[in-house]
Amino acid sequence: MISLTVSLQVIPGHLGDFVEAIRTNAERSYHDEPGCRYFDVSQDEADDHHFTLYELYTDEAAVEAHRSAPHFKVWREAVAEHVVPGSQINTLASRLFHFEGK
Repeated sequence: MISLTVSLQVIPGHLGDFVEAIRTNAERSYHDEPGCRYFDVSQDEADDHHFTLYELYTDEAAVEAHRSAPHFKVWREAVAEHVVPGSQINTLASRLFHFEGK
């Protein structure tokens, strides 16, 4: 499994449009891409313009399929419009452990 963690800052005044765009991207990624196993969007409690995305893909081919999906192009356009330039940090990693629920 490959995890993708994304940290980004939304431009002030763009919060509503950003949330709509990331909701669409997350839904399309999870429902339309067989290799997308998990897509979590979190909003920082101390700074409501800071978001962390946690995505899980079956393998590197699934990550590439994600980046090639039609909805990803729309997402990139939304990033250009709503995200503070230079604030987005993407981290790809291999998942080592997973614990779930009690």
